[in-house]
Amino acid sequence: MQVILASKSPRRKDLLVQVGMDPLVMDSYVEEVTEALSPEALVRENAARKGRKVAAAVAPDALVIAADTVVADERKPKDREEAVRMLRRLSGRTHKVHTGLYVSLGGKEHLSVTTTQVTFCPLTDRLIHRYIGTGEPMDKAGAYGIQGAAALFIPHIEGSYSNVVGLPLATLFTALDELDVKLDDTTLL
Repeated sequence: MQVILASKSPRRKDLLVQVGMDPLVMDSYVEEVTEALSPEALVRENAARKGRKVAAAVAPDALVIAADTVVADERKPKDREEAVRMLRRLSGRTHKVHTGLYVSLGGKEHLSVTTTQVTFCPLTDRLIHRYIGTGEPMDKAGAYGIQGAAALFIPHIEGSYSNVVGLPLATLFTALDELDVKLDDTTLL
């Protein structure tokens, strides 16, 4: 079975490879909704838009996986100054990370949202600027990557680690079961 990841995120692809999948990456090039919705509705809508566009362009027997992740009330920073503001807001606080997951096969769809709470330790301005200097925060929701150097700032999470990276694997496993995908068909595990 062909597995298609409707995302150009290397982190999402890495997570699928980690569990034994070998996805073909197809960017959907859809315009994402960016405002006027709750974070949960936003990621659900964007994941569905991405997944449905790719699903319409591929064979019906292809498994399509799409996701959209936001750090509650934050987006990817446009520049270094915005990254500083985001990290200052997250410093010493607990925030939510939401990922919308869309999975389809043969005309059947799964659409869900997974939420994880992430706690940051207090960050000094010096540390924030040093972290931004690495370049890591610039393409990440909330201006940090838990799978990178920002792991040093996070003493506690409640929920799915892979959700914070960008693809909730346990939720994906449930979606595959709901769609009656046999694990051997995806080379999962």
